[in-house]
Amino acid sequence: MHSPHKGLTIMLLQCVLMASIMTTSAGNFFQDVDITWGGPRGKILDGGRHLSLSLDKDSGSGFQSKQEFLFGRFDVQMKLVPGNSAGTVTTFYLSSQGGSHDEIDFEFLGNSSGDPYTLHTNVYSQGKGNREQQFHLWFDPTKGFHTYSIDWSPESIKFLVDNIPIRVFRNWENIGVSYPKSQPMRVYSSLWNADDWATRGGLVKTDWTQAPFTASYRNFNANGCVASSGSSSCGSKFSSTLQGGAQSGLDANSRNRMRWVQSKFMIYNYCTDHKRFPQGIPAECKRPRF
Repeated sequence: MHSPHKGLTIMLLQCVLMASIMTTSAGNFFQDVDITWGGPRGKILDGGRHLSLSLDKDSGSGFQSKQEFLFGRFDVQMKLVPGNSAGTVTTFYLSSQGGSHDEIDFEFLGNSSGDPYTLHTNVYSQGKGNREQQFHLWFDPTKGFHTYSIDWSPESIKFLVDNIPIRVFRNWENIGVSYPKSQPMRVYSSLWNADDWATRGGLVKTDWTQAPFTASYRNFNANGCVASSGSSSCGSKFSSTLQGGAQSGLDANSRNRMRWVQSKFMIYNYCTDHKRFPQGIPAECKRPRF
């Protein structure tokens, strides 16, 4: 006969085990990231509580997480380049290495003063992207800090802004759609000059009289499964348990909020770009979004 106390003990042990194999970064940039390029343009400030990246005519700057992860939720609060930010791109993304890399992107494309930023999202798997969705934001991202999050599980990738889901990319491997699930990724951020394409397709160039351009960061949080030697500390079983299941979908309130964002603020969706895909839209576009 099965003892209810024994079952409870096993469940508690599982909870302790799962808690021990997750790594949560508490938001200290000295502990969590390395400034990887740009020299003095990347600064960690206030004892590790804040970070800034700057761009001038000589160089941009960037940082990356000290650890690699295989699944998790990654948040940062950012305040974007104010004023005339045309030509600049500020990024927050996950990426693996190599030609067949996986990548999950937030890219903020600057604009002329008074015009909104374009938030560009994309998902790469095995080196293939072409899954862009773009949005305007319902606030001015230069006036204060806002939270941008990537929630990556074996079942789905969620893009969130101030905890509002703006996009979900689901795992449709069962219909032949490649999905990032086996390559560990680091968290990256950068501020760089892309005036050959970033603003109105490259028509508006960077005004270097406004330099240096600066973006600010705080409250970085990496709550994920640390990868070492090509495998995850959680293992596939625990990754799925921790990040998947009921959490892979959205509740009714979140679905409604995402519909609101996509109906009011989405400005490009690869799934509706029939000129780009004359042979037919990608297979995942024919499936439910949630």
